[in-house]
Amino acid sequence: MWTAAPLLLLLLLLLLLPLARLCRPGATRVEPAGRAVLITGCDSGFGHLLALRLHRLGFTVFAGCLCPGGDGARRLQREAGGAGRLRVLRLDVTRARDVRAAKELVLSHLPERGFWGLVNNAGISTFGETGWLPMETYEKFADVNLLGSIRTTLAFLPLLRKYKGRIVFMSSIIAYFTLGNGIYSMTKAAIEKFCDALRLEMKKFGVQVCIIQPGNYAPSTKIQPPVSAEEIWSELSEEEKAVYNKEYVQERANFFNSILSEGSTNGSEVVDAMVDALTSPAPKARYMVAKLKEKALVFVCALFPTVVMDSVLSYALSK
Repeated sequence: MWTAAPLLLLLLLLLLLPLARLCRPGATRVEPAGRAVLITGCDSGFGHLLALRLHRLGFTVFAGCLCPGGDGARRLQREAGGAGRLRVLRLDVTRARDVRAAKELVLSHLPERGFWGLVNNAGISTFGETGWLPMETYEKFADVNLLGSIRTTLAFLPLLRKYKGRIVFMSSIIAYFTLGNGIYSMTKAAIEKFCDALRLEMKKFGVQVCIIQPGNYAPSTKIQPPVSAEEIWSELSEEEKAVYNKEYVQERANFFNSILSEGSTNGSEVVDAMVDALTSPAPKARYMVAKLKEKALVFVCALFPTVVMDSVLSYALSK
């Protein structure tokens, strides 16, 4: 069992680490001009905001969109002022052909300082208890949220090693616990472990790997729309309907929707962390951008026995 002294030491280290980063002598931020960054999932949400921010800073931006002819992509081009240092391209991270085409486009339009950053932002979310979701949904989520990031990373790794660039991954505090969206938690926990291995392996090449861990920003990103109990019930198998009833499904849906509604609408907070990961002379391995109560939940999960965390989450679910 943890005693007070180790806990105080841990808190002290957490407070001092940011100061250590700031105190490096002679450290200057990365110069954006002449450097290219590819971002996935720019149709909306964090990817859209980041593409515009990096463009304003002076980066050459390749904005990967699932629907390059859609409203989000057209708005992105309009807000960036048309053609120039921001290029919108079709990029479905589940399709190897799209990833290869994206790499060819980047190679043919590299600025003078080369390829600086890859931001694996594309992702999807849904709600549902474990047995409610068919195997096809698990496969889709693994392909988009996990394998999509790996697929894109492997394609651009030679360029990143050549130019000693940065790789930024979008994770979530949901990697540590789950409240009705275990399928999303599963993919984020897996991407965290992939990043841990990649970060250590890339050190010898001068490539830095950063993870962004947002809290609840559902209203800002629209990654998870409000869920419908009727739709969930209609898609349940007969076996699951024999175990659960409509009232239970409605209660779970109401609970999840209430969590979504409490999320932050200020997506720029997360974008600030993504920009720091790409431009800081000493970027952090992990950027947790969350409310205090969300951070507290993560620390309870990390520091206390599983039985404690299970009790906390079970109490939350019961309410």
